[in-house]
Amino acid sequence: MIKIGLIREGKTPPDTRVALSPQQCADVLQLFPGAQLVVEPSPNRCFPDEEYTNAGITLQEDLSDCDVLLGIKEVPVDKLITGKTYFFFSHTKKKQPYNQKLMHALIDKQIRMIDYEALTYDDGARILGFGFFAGIVGAHNGLMTYGKKTRKFSLIPAHACRDMQQMLQQYRYVKLPPVKIAVTGSGRVTAGLLEIMHHWDIESVEPEDFLVKEYDYPVYTLLKGANLYENKHTGAYSRDDFHHHPEQYRCKFLPFTKAADILMNGIYWDKTVPRLFEKTDVTDPAFRMNVISDVTCDEDGSVPINVGASTIADPVYGIDKQTLEKVAPFQTIDTVIDVMAVDNLPNELPRDASQHFGEHIIKYILPELMKEQSLILDRATICDKGRLSSYFEYLSDYAYS
Repeated sequence: MIKIGLIREGKTPPDTRVALSPQQCADVLQLFPGAQLVVEPSPNRCFPDEEYTNAGITLQEDLSDCDVLLGIKEVPVDKLITGKTYFFFSHTKKKQPYNQKLMHALIDKQIRMIDYEALTYDDGARILGFGFFAGIVGAHNGLMTYGKKTRKFSLIPAHACRDMQQMLQQYRYVKLPPVKIAVTGSGRVTAGLLEIMHHWDIESVEPEDFLVKEYDYPVYTLLKGANLYENKHTGAYSRDDFHHHPEQYRCKFLPFTKAADILMNGIYWDKTVPRLFEKTDVTDPAFRMNVISDVTCDEDGSVPINVGASTIADPVYGIDKQTLEKVAPFQTIDTVIDVMAVDNLPNELPRDASQHFGEHIIKYILPELMKEQSLILDRATICDKGRLSSYFEYLSDYAYS
């Protein structure tokens, strides 16, 4: 018998997402007869407590008798229960300085920390994530920003909608102007971006046509792989080589800054990956993009004029193209680029995002949890019994110092 507890989110501001919806909790009890499941009450969760009780799930304030605890964001140090198995996004695997105290606490409290971000298939692809809904909301926000900036149409923010269905309903009678959109990336975030392109019936065009043609209807082009990067020496592109030696590549995006009205950025980035453009490029009078939805949201990253994350309540800021200073958004003048840089986009559609996430937990993770031994869980275990696992020994200076 294993007892699972859904914890109340404790980070400030509180995240409203949850690992399992009320119906999914009921499904778990049916699908896994050897499991018990309880939910810690929460005033902030996207599914109110009564939805859990209506589904026959027990609310329980004290989770100390649970074996496994499921959360979303980092658990506050003073809320961690010694000796338990936790699942949440710990944001420690890159030695994030702001979570070093959490890392120390996980070690000190003998916790088995299984990080959602590290749950992967054998080929390294991630099993869980909220990237798809980050892309969904990021695309919606990008178009909402463009409409408000150009005064040509108006959209209700995703967070003001009950769910994704209500958000999509407003598209039915909104006619988009002939806008040109560049979409970057190839992962789950980009899949979400493309989902919104399809809901709007925005036409897909080839990159080479996008660069030279104008259209009297809205279009997008998808840029990834060889359309976005080339080896500095050979001009070729190899996916494996790029992932192992990104510093050997240059980015081919710059011409698209002069052809696109909107950039929707969904690429993974770190310091070794070439940026889409440089800050000085925006001063060029030919730089056409005036709205950027930076869904992956790396400050001073692939989008160098991302000067920091914005908020759900205030998602957009302007960047003056000459001074590169942060200014008020939604100005109609061509000297300001509006940047949407919310770093917790899935929380704008928390019910849908939680439902999607829970489906993957039930399908792929809970069966592993019921096994005596699981390589998938082992690979994602950052620490256990006061020591780093063999997969995360590179964190030694971060975890033990």
